[in-house]
This record gives sequence, structure tokens and C-alpha cells, in this order.
Amino acid sequence: MRLPAAAALLIFVAAAAAQDRILWREPGPVASVDLGGPVVPGTPVPKPPFTFLKEDTSGTQPKVHVRDAAGVLWNVKFGYEVKPESFAWRIPRALGYFVQPSFYVASGVFEHMGALTRQTPTVQPDGHFTDARFQYRDPAITLAKASWTWTKNPFRGSPQLHGLEVLIMLASNWDNKDGRVSGDGSNTLVFQRTANGRRELLYSFSDWGSCMGAWGDKTGQTDWNCADYTKESASFVQGVKNGRVQFGYEGHIRAGFQTDITPRDIAWLMKYLGQITDNQLRAALKASGATGEEEGCFTRAIRARIEALRRMAR
Repeated sequence: MRLPAAAALLIFVAAAAAQDRILWREPGPVASVDLGGPVVPGTPVPKPPFTFLKEDTSGTQPKVHVRDAAGVLWNVKFGYEVKPESFAWRIPRALGYFVQPSFYVASGVFEHMGALTRQTPTVQPDGHFTDARFQYRDPAITLAKASWTWTKNPFRGSPQLHGLEVLIMLASNWDNKDGRVSGDGSNTLVFQRTANGRRELLYSFSDWGSCMGAWGDKTGQTDWNCADYTKESASFVQGVKNGRVQFGYEGHIRAGFQTDITPRDIAWLMKYLGQITDNQLRAALKASGATGEEEGCFTRAIRARIEALRRMAR
């Protein structure tokens, strides 16, 4: 029986006493999602002209804060993570997970450009830029706490948590660091917002820039390399051992990640992931700066991984 619209707000929660700890929401019909657009209706997209506000010195890649023509604030990144980060968030967001939206902008101008301490060849002193990732950070959603871990969280053992792990592996996102990493290197964050008078804690995997190439731990990994991504697709799903699905994936975090995923978890995920079409994938890749050749190559390789999961679900 299909749930009524009001029940579409069904939220996977940790327990009755923690009903606003959210990892996943029922996404609705995934096949109708505009995967090449804002993905979630109402999400703003970058609108020129862009006004430079200040440099962002966090992280490893050059970044700046800007305001667009609609008054929306954006965090803009440059470097090798631009295209993968503009693409990889779209699938988990369409499937019901919270990820901050990122959009690819091929070129433009930052008005009132200031000096940058971290130089990049894609930004000129006069403000002209190329190949940028514009990330929208909703002002109604703020950071609640530093991080969580794959081994200690309210959703341990659930198909929703295992589904997120599978999506990270689907993208060959090798930077799966969690709260066990010292300093500010964790990519598992908790955001907060107030909705209908209640405080919601959104558990999120936040970094989708280190992907779409070869996976690996400290050596061998690549980003936005379809040849590498295609090559490793053959070993993406390796079978079942002692009731647990075996993957060829390797990332920075091993303990507690991907170890307890069952065929039943895959079947749950495929109810949503299995709806995504090749046309949706191509639209998402094109919107993320992929060339025509990359659109075809990545679509075929992603489809091969999805079909491997479908077979495992059966």
C-alpha cells in the first residue's frame, strides 16, 4: 500500500526518544528527479553577476565566498575536485540523504575581486574565472557538532546507513574519513535546523569531491578519471561471504565501514537507486562539466555498478 503524501515525510530516526536525528527521508519518485538541475525543488542555482566577498582559507583547495545576483551566498571552490563534487552529491540527495548542493560554473567574473593568499590559474586578478564549484549553504541549516563515526552513530546496522556506505563506494569516494580522524579532517558531520517548531539533526557525509576515479588508501586514488573508474567497476561487487556483501572498494577508513552490508540492505537501496535512468545520469554529468565522451563513459560505468548491485539484491 502506497503511503499518503503526509506520510511521505516518513523520517528514518534513531529511536523514539531521538526522533529528530535524521539520516534519510523518503525521497518520492526518484525517476522524476531533475538530476541535472537543482535536484530538490526550491534549491537556488548560481545567477551572475557574482560579487566577491572574501577568501575562504579552509581545506586544501582555493575557495572564496561570493554573493550572486539574487543575493544568495555561495562558497566557490577551484581545483581538481570541482567536477566530481558538482556531480557526486546529486545521486545521494535524490535518494533522500542530506548533502549540500554544488553546481558547476564553467566561467564568469567576480566583481570587486580581492587578493587571494592561495593562487590558482583558474582565477585571474581581474576576477575572471573558469571551472568553479558553487556550493549552496542554506542559512537555515548550521553545523551542530564536529562529526560522527561509522561505528558510533544512532543508525548503526540500518539499511539506510548501509545504503549511504554503498553510495560512497558507488562513486569510488576514497575520502570516507569519519570522526576518528584527528583535527578537522572528518567528512561525517551533523547539521541542524528547526522545522515545524522542532530541532532536527541532519547526519551527513559532507565531502563528495574525492571520487569518480580509482579508490585507494593514501596511494593510487584518482579523481574524475573515467578509465580508472571503469576499470575498477569490474571488482565493485565481488560476492557474498558469511551473509555479507564483499566489495573491492578501498578507502581511508576500513574499520566499521562496508563490513556488515547484506543483500537485504542492497535490495532496500535498489528500490530507489534502481529507478535512476541513463538520461538522468547523462544530465547530471553534463551539468557537472563532463565532456561528451565523459558523459558516455561514466554513464556506462555507473550503470554497470548499479546492475551489479541489482543482481546482488536478487
